[in-house]
Amino acid sequence: MANATTQAPRREAFGSRNVFILSAIGSAVGLGNIWRFPYVAYEGGGGAFLIPYLCALLTAGIPLLFFDYAIGHRFRGSAPLAFRRLHRAAEPLGWWQVLICVVIATYYAVIIAWAAMYTWFSAQLSWGAGNEQSFFFEEFLQMGNVAEVGVSTQFVPQVGIPLVLVWVVVIVIMGLGVKRGIGRANVVLMPLLTVMFAALVVQALFLPGAMDGLNAFFTPNWAALADPGVWASAYGHIFFSLSVAFGIMVTYSSYLKRKTDLTGSGLVVAFANSGFEILAGLGVFAALGFMAQAAGTDVSGVATSGIGLAFIAFPTIVSQATGGSIIGVLFFGALVFAGITSLISVLEVIVAALQDKLGWGRVRTTLMVAIPIAAISIALFSTTTALAVLDTTDAFVNAFGIMAVAFVAVIVVAWILHKLPVLREHLNRRSSFKIGWIWMLLVGALAPLVLGYLLISEIITKINTPYGGGDYPVWFLGIFGWGMAIGLIIVGMLLSLLPWSRRSHAKNDPEYDEFLVEENYQPDTETGAVRLPDSTQNGARA
Repeated sequence: MANATTQAPRREAFGSRNVFILSAIGSAVGLGNIWRFPYVAYEGGGGAFLIPYLCALLTAGIPLLFFDYAIGHRFRGSAPLAFRRLHRAAEPLGWWQVLICVVIATYYAVIIAWAAMYTWFSAQLSWGAGNEQSFFFEEFLQMGNVAEVGVSTQFVPQVGIPLVLVWVVVIVIMGLGVKRGIGRANVVLMPLLTVMFAALVVQALFLPGAMDGLNAFFTPNWAALADPGVWASAYGHIFFSLSVAFGIMVTYSSYLKRKTDLTGSGLVVAFANSGFEILAGLGVFAALGFMAQAAGTDVSGVATSGIGLAFIAFPTIVSQATGGSIIGVLFFGALVFAGITSLISVLEVIVAALQDKLGWGRVRTTLMVAIPIAAISIALFSTTTALAVLDTTDAFVNAFGIMAVAFVAVIVVAWILHKLPVLREHLNRRSSFKIGWIWMLLVGALAPLVLGYLLISEIITKINTPYGGGDYPVWFLGIFGWGMAIGLIIVGMLLSLLPWSRRSHAKNDPEYDEFLVEENYQPDTETGAVRLPDSTQNGARA
């Protein structure tokens, strides 16, 4: 056996396939399902939007989910290690995904903190009827103007304190590990989230005007199907909704047991995520129908998405509805749970990558990762300019981070390295749902075409119309927008050049060696990776 002082820590695993499925659903079901999908569907033609949505799910979302599962499970590592084992030249893709997760984690936590505070505010109707907008921007966030004050350092206690608590909870979950921390958290939080949101939907359906909201949501506008932008919107939403292409599903699938039904699990995750989005649409638009009736307008006059829906429209509904406090607690409590399950999946991408690279233990790696990210998160997002930084960072990391790395990854794996047959063969070994050339065509041809179109459209849009409509200075967009998007690529390439520790899974992983033998896989001599020590036998390559 290899010397204990140089052997990497044993790789963790989910307790069962069901725990993995709950965790994967927990990652996919996030804030976007609740506050983005209903409005995207409404704007995209109401009931007619289900056609492009289902097409996007079946032709891009599920195929790319299988793509991530295959890479993570076949090469048994975090995103950087899995891509390295796929081919040594592909390692920068993994680090690019890791850095995207670093950025997302810093701002995702503060939205959870906002939701936690609004859960408390809902019980007391703290904002006062009619003051929902001014309460959120002026009293709660104490929002400042970046054009006037730059990036503020003025601490906002009602944001900063719950943000610290969110990070404490998440760090504890992460430190407990994959099985005892992430797995158990999802086993508890996902059923709670489902029950809470189902209760919210039931209550919303009995509000006056709820049927008007549902009619607006489901009534099909067939003319919208002729708009290419509607189809692009459906595909763009699916890419983000399923947590594909930025390391999460690669990492989670690496914790699955060897004999696992990958495609069957993927189908369960994908359709469960879509089911939750439909449920969210029911609840949100039933509530908006009530809001419209109370305001004496139609649903189009109150329909909105994102932060405006969550922290302005819903508090207005809470103020006006009978039993509004219950609706508020259920809605914001659901945001908290959905946010936490997604945040821990984002952080796991980073923790797993450094564990694999450095060969450190779980607790040490968690602290070395989470504490600096938490410090940056608190420093940037508990100040008076937090919303501007969040808005810009989120817009650019989605368009030029997640979308860009997905585009490059499928091009590299499918067209440069020609690895799709390897991944297809692995998926078909034990999966209940077999895939063939159609899957390869969807991943290798359709996905890059759609992603390329979306990416080019975003670049043209943001060049022609500076993001924020002129509210954000050029230097601000340069740092938190374009500069960040380009910086992620450069830093990712630099990280891939750093040597792997002798205790890392890349250089000393008997478990991976055993996996290759059990599956009768031959070491890939194209990787150029370091050969495992002779004492691990069989000469497998990392």
